[in-house]
Amino acid sequence: MFPTRPRFRSRSKILATTVVCATVGAGLWAATGAASAGTISGTLYRDPDSAVARWVQANPNDSRTTVIRNRVASQPASRWFASFNVSTIRSEVSAYVGAANAAGQIPVLTLYGITNRDCGGASSGGAPDLTQYQTWINGAAQGLGGQTAVVVLEPDSIALLTCLNSTEIAARNQALRTATQTLKAANPNAKVYLDAGHSAWNSAADQASRLAAAGVAAADGFYTNVSNFNGTSAESAYGRSIISALNGQGITGKRQVIDTSRNGGASGDWCGDDNTDRRIGQYPTTNTGDANIDGYLWVKPPGEADGCRYAAGSFQPDLAYSLASSAPDPSTSPSVTPSTASPSPSTSASPSTSPSTSPSPSGSPSTGGSCTATFRTTSSWQGGFQGEVTVAAGSGTPNGWAVTWTLASGQSISQVWGGVLSVSGSTVTVRNAAWNGTLPAGGSAQFGLIGSGSSGTPVLTCAKV
Repeated sequence: MFPTRPRFRSRSKILATTVVCATVGAGLWAATGAASAGTISGTLYRDPDSAVARWVQANPNDSRTTVIRNRVASQPASRWFASFNVSTIRSEVSAYVGAANAAGQIPVLTLYGITNRDCGGASSGGAPDLTQYQTWINGAAQGLGGQTAVVVLEPDSIALLTCLNSTEIAARNQALRTATQTLKAANPNAKVYLDAGHSAWNSAADQASRLAAAGVAAADGFYTNVSNFNGTSAESAYGRSIISALNGQGITGKRQVIDTSRNGGASGDWCGDDNTDRRIGQYPTTNTGDANIDGYLWVKPPGEADGCRYAAGSFQPDLAYSLASSAPDPSTSPSVTPSTASPSPSTSASPSTSPSTSPSPSGSPSTGGSCTATFRTTSSWQGGFQGEVTVAAGSGTPNGWAVTWTLASGQSISQVWGGVLSVSGSTVTVRNAAWNGTLPAGGSAQFGLIGSGSSGTPVLTCAKV
C-alpha cells in the first residue's frame, strides 16, 4: 500500500525488454487505423512478440484463449522500454522499430526511464541521474530510424511531481525538454507526446502550465489516461480544455492521444488488479474523427498488472479476460471516420486569454423530427467560445441526425468534433459522425465546436435523417 499517492493517478508498468518470438494466425491479427483526422496516417503496428501474444501461443487450450486472442492480442499496443541500460537501448528500439517498418506499420513506443520514476512506488526505477537519463534517451533516439513512429514519453513524469522539490522539478522539466528535442532531431517523422495525467487528476489549466514548462512546444502534443479507466468523452473534453489553455499561452497546434485500453467500463480508483467493472475501450486507431485527437491507443497493454495484486507489468490472463469478455470482437465494432473539421485553431483564431472552464447552459432545447438538441457554452474568451451540443434521440435516430442553426452577426464556426460540419451562408449544419448517428430510443450523443464571436443563445433544430 502506498498512502502518499493520489487516489486518481495514472499507474504505469514495468515491461522487461527480453522477448520471445511468437507466430500467430495472420487472419486474426489485422491492426486498425488507416486514416486520420489528426496528424498520423497509417496502420498501427501489432507486436507479435508481446506478452499477450506469447501467452496465447503457449495456451491454445485455455478456455480464455479465444476471447483474449480475438479481442486483445489481435490489437496493436505500445511496447514499453523500461529497463534502464544505456548499452542496449539503441538496439532494442531499433529492432522494434525496424520490425514495424518492415511490416509497413507505425510503431508505438513508451519510453519509461526518467530518474525517480513513479516517485519510488511499485514501478520505481529509471536512470540513476538525469545525465545518464539523457545518454539513455540519446540511444533510444538513434534507434528510431526515419519513418513515422509514435513516442509516449515518460508516463506520470509531469502529472506526478509530489516527491520532487522545486529544484528537482526544474531539472526534470529541462530533461523532458531536451529529450523531446533529441527525439525529434533524430527522427523528424517521430510523433512525440508528453504526460498530461488524466481528467480526474490535475486541472486542465494546471496541467497545461506543467506541459508548457516541460517543453510541449517542441512536441506534437500530449497523452492522457495511461493505465486509467476514465471514459473517452471525459478525456477528450479534458484535452480540449488543455489545448485551449495552451493556446492562451501562445502554444498552438498541439494534439491529444488517449489511452483507451481499459476505459470501456466505470471509472474509479487507479489500480486495475482488483477492480471488477473494467472493460477494454475503443480499439486502437488513428482514425479518430476528431481533429484534436491523433489517436486512441492502447498504451497500457490490457492484462498487464498495475502492481497492487500482481507484480507491476506482469501479464495476467485473468485480468485480460475480465477486460475483454464483454467487449465486441473488433470485426463487429463500429469504425470511426474522420470529420471534416479543421485542425486546432491557429494563433489568429485562438483565445488571447485563458478561457473560463465553467460550463454554462446557453440554449434551450429545440425540436425537429424525432430528436432534440441543446447547446451549452463550455468556455469563452474575448472574441471566441467553445460549446457542446447534446442530441437526445427521442424515439430514436436509426439513420442518423442533423442539427441546424443560424449564425448570429459576427459569428463563425472554425472546428467541430463528434460530427460533420457544413456551412451555407449563415446556416450551420452538423450531421452525425459515422460512429454516433444510430441512436436508440432515449439515447443521446454529443458534439463539440469552437467558434469566433459571442456564443449567444442559438436556436437549434434537430432532425432525423
